[in-house]
Amino acid sequence: MSGNTFGKLFSVTTFGESHGPAIGCVIDGCPPGMALTEADIQADLDRRKPGTSRHVTQRQEPDRVEILSGVYQGVTTGTPIALLIRNEDQRSKDYGNIAESFRPGHADYTYWHKYGVRDPRGGGRSSARLTAPVVGAGAVARKWLREQYGTEFLGCMRALGDIDVPFDGWEHVHANPFFAATGDAALLARMEDAMDQLRRDGDSIGARIDVIARGVPVGWGQPIYDKLDADIAYAMMGINAVKGVEIGAGFASVAQRGSEHGDELTQEGFVGNHAGGVLGGISTGQDITVSLAIKPTSSIRVPRRSIDKEGNPALVETFGRHDPCVGIRATPIAEAMLALVLIDHALMHRAQCGDVKVATPRLT
Repeated sequence: MSGNTFGKLFSVTTFGESHGPAIGCVIDGCPPGMALTEADIQADLDRRKPGTSRHVTQRQEPDRVEILSGVYQGVTTGTPIALLIRNEDQRSKDYGNIAESFRPGHADYTYWHKYGVRDPRGGGRSSARLTAPVVGAGAVARKWLREQYGTEFLGCMRALGDIDVPFDGWEHVHANPFFAATGDAALLARMEDAMDQLRRDGDSIGARIDVIARGVPVGWGQPIYDKLDADIAYAMMGINAVKGVEIGAGFASVAQRGSEHGDELTQEGFVGNHAGGVLGGISTGQDITVSLAIKPTSSIRVPRRSIDKEGNPALVETFGRHDPCVGIRATPIAEAMLALVLIDHALMHRAQCGDVKVATPRLT
């Protein structure tokens, strides 16, 4: 199976399956000389890990990361960094009833036809469990970007199904189980009730996630086929269950006039940021703003029509432990993917342009 590697200069290859002995990744291209410990990575993994509230899968995985290589005496050496996360709470028997049939909305059908074999235990490689090593690699990228450029990453949930979540401030994000940037207690209670009902119904729902990067220098990205926003969209579509990506105003730009959408420039900076921090595929120095549409979880208890491997009709019910909304844990994953894109472009820009000096002041 190919297609397991992301990035050009900062390259991440993931490995493992949902119910295998371990998952992990190899990071190739991390610059040498950066202090790095497992604690630097563990904090982000703890934000993503399962079992953190009653609204997500109750699979109890500590997601403890081990650094196997690429770090000597607490400092990166420039050689490949191997990260390992052991699976400790597999319950493969929950998937015995779907080994011969295909879950509607899941990758079972396409994997079977492409490879002629598939691992039905938790979805194997197609499981969102494989986002854990991505978050680990993203933590390494985030630290380097923060130390080199002061870049910071923030994300939050902006919609849970048909419940819109207003943005009240970043300080609220870690005060609730949804990564919601709101302090509205009544709204949070409504979200809790909606998730409790979904769990009783054996059904699922989608979500919208917003993620931004602050402190991105002007000039990252290429003007044609390696556009920064194109690579961001490509990366975000690689996250399990993502079905739509918007940069800046996104689809709202359809109804805008050019006089509104085009961000005017003044001596103080850009007047707006409808472009989402990218013009002509190159960063403007403003915040990079991205929105993701995440579909409902495919593994649900509601009986669904399907077929088996022989093409015979089948009725599929998925048991086991699943997120009624995979979007609840998607915020740290989206932040990690954005960090992986930006470190790749930072390294490419450094190699190609160094520190270009121009007469026009750089705006923010």
